[in-house]
Amino acid sequence: MIKTYYLLTKPGIIVGNLITTVGAFALASRGHYDFWLFLSVTLGLAGVIGSACVFNNYIDRESDKKMVRTKNRPLALGLIAEKKALFFAVTIGILGFLILGLFTNVVATLAAALGFFIYVMMYSFWKHKTSHATIIGSISGALPPVIGYTAVSRQLDSGAILLFLILVLWQMPHFFSIAMWRLKDYQAASIPILPVKKGISPTKVQMFLYIVAYVLSIIPLTLLGYTGTAYLIISVPLGLAWLLLCYRGFKAASDPLWARQMFRLSLIIITVFSFMIGFDSREDTPRPITVRDEFP
Repeated sequence: MIKTYYLLTKPGIIVGNLITTVGAFALASRGHYDFWLFLSVTLGLAGVIGSACVFNNYIDRESDKKMVRTKNRPLALGLIAEKKALFFAVTIGILGFLILGLFTNVVATLAAALGFFIYVMMYSFWKHKTSHATIIGSISGALPPVIGYTAVSRQLDSGAILLFLILVLWQMPHFFSIAMWRLKDYQAASIPILPVKKGISPTKVQMFLYIVAYVLSIIPLTLLGYTGTAYLIISVPLGLAWLLLCYRGFKAASDPLWARQMFRLSLIIITVFSFMIGFDSREDTPRPITVRDEFP
């Protein structure tokens, strides 16, 4: 039973989001780490993301039954009562927000609340109605690094904004890769994602453009002094390799196989990116303020 509740939280999504959170936390820390703050951010955010994923599982319980990738999820199989799942979601969500609210700051907590709202109340419902839901989902997925960053900096500055932009641009081709890899699943569940609604070729074009924008967006972190040149030397070639693979996709013999390669490379890219922004952060970076948390 414990494993069933654990799977409800989509642990893979939690881990993926925490990787970007930790990288952003390290970037803002600039070599001076607060262990208890780090623990509070990771535990609190894990609770909030886990809660959002349980709610998403509840909302998707019928469509999940139609997809090979999701048909074995606990609610799709009826392994847990729906009311118990909702109670679990509320409980871990409250705990997560309490931890963030008590031990981090207002800016980070509000960013978490915004991400939760967008994912549960907007993306989870709109993805069954419009292909534009993908961009909505990318907004919620881009907030964890902002939360990790602002937990330390206590403010929204150009660094936080850049992290948000980078994650949005990375997520779009990442999501489209999944969509094309699992295209038959989405068709079976009648989910109008871009490859289903517009076709494969237009999706590939959008992926290419998003990756170009992604590569350009990662450069200002070094130009503005947030990271050193080591970050740039590693991250830009990886981004260009992703762009090259995307270009080759226009002549791919097997779109699902190519999409799976794109998906796997995207995971490598975001993991390396998250590591490098923390590893190669600059200690003397200026922090221009746009929104500041004035509370202790």
